Amino acid sequence: MSQRIPIRFAGTGSYMPEQVVSNSDFASYLDTSDEWIRTRTGIRERRRSADDEPTSVLARNAAERALADAETDATEIDLIICATATPDFLFPSTASIVQGEIGAVNAGAFDVSAACAGFMHAAAIGSGLISAGVNKTVLVLGCERLTRFVDMEDRATAVIFGDGAGAAILTKSHNPEQSVLYCNLGCDGTRTRDIWLPAGGSRYPANETTVAERLHYMKMRGRDVYKFAVHKIQEEIDTALASAGLTAADLKLVIPHQSNLRIIESAREKLGLPIEQFAVNIDRYGNTSAASVPVALDEARRSGRLKTGDHVLMIALGAGLTWGTMIVQL
Repeated sequence: MSQRIPIRFAGTGSYMPEQVVSNSDFASYLDTSDEWIRTRTGIRERRRSADDEPTSVLARNAAERALADAETDATEIDLIICATATPDFLFPSTASIVQGEIGAVNAGAFDVSAACAGFMHAAAIGSGLISAGVNKTVLVLGCERLTRFVDMEDRATAVIFGDGAGAAILTKSHNPEQSVLYCNLGCDGTRTRDIWLPAGGSRYPANETTVAERLHYMKMRGRDVYKFAVHKIQEEIDTALASAGLTAADLKLVIPHQSNLRIIESAREKLGLPIEQFAVNIDRYGNTSAASVPVALDEARRSGRLKTGDHVLMIALGAGLTWGTMIVQL
């Protein structure tokens, strides 16, 4: 989609758990070091949710902050879309739990599973439904509790992921300077096992064997994903800018998925933009999957880096392998 769609990001919110896990915490028991982690990922620390903070609690806190920012009552929400790879339960949806907890009594609710690209998928669906006249006010969430699904004995994944949640309130725009200018979703389903969680679903239900073989933890082919991401992100950005009739210089901010600082730097160098035009928080939060883009968007708005009329490019790639790109004029 490349035509102008009158959608407004009426408000944003985010929530990060209090517990900070530093690189030295991992170095105390894994064959790693602060320098090794920083040079390969750009991560210095990440957040870990408390025992009483499942994904729905992270989501609820982000949602309440977005509602306050948009000056919108929960009863005005008519749809909740929650992007998460770490739901409270296989069913019901985490969106349904949030709907009940925030009192959004007039809202439908469902989850989207596209891993790190989940928020982009959820925002695209929400924008499309508003544009089609099906919904008026959509709460879009990107929320993850990945530390519960990472093998803390696996150096390749343990140091990368963190917990968090981000939210946005989408409504129809009556201001021509507030629109979605470009949106694209993609997938390469031949690479589903590049990032995956083998057991716990219908193919490999939980049993003694799956537990013993540690199949309830995430598995990732890091080098393969890295190479794919560098190429695909650059390709997607080039296509997005051309389709929207923009140049890199027209972008106030690029908000990439916070997966690896080297991937972000590769995209920045390709675009020829200064680091100031990129939102980067991977050093503080690590990879928060579907939460990373909305958290960075909320931080940019609240810090004054973004204002009405600014062009923002958001892009993410995740398990599936899925990806999503959106250019928005806020």
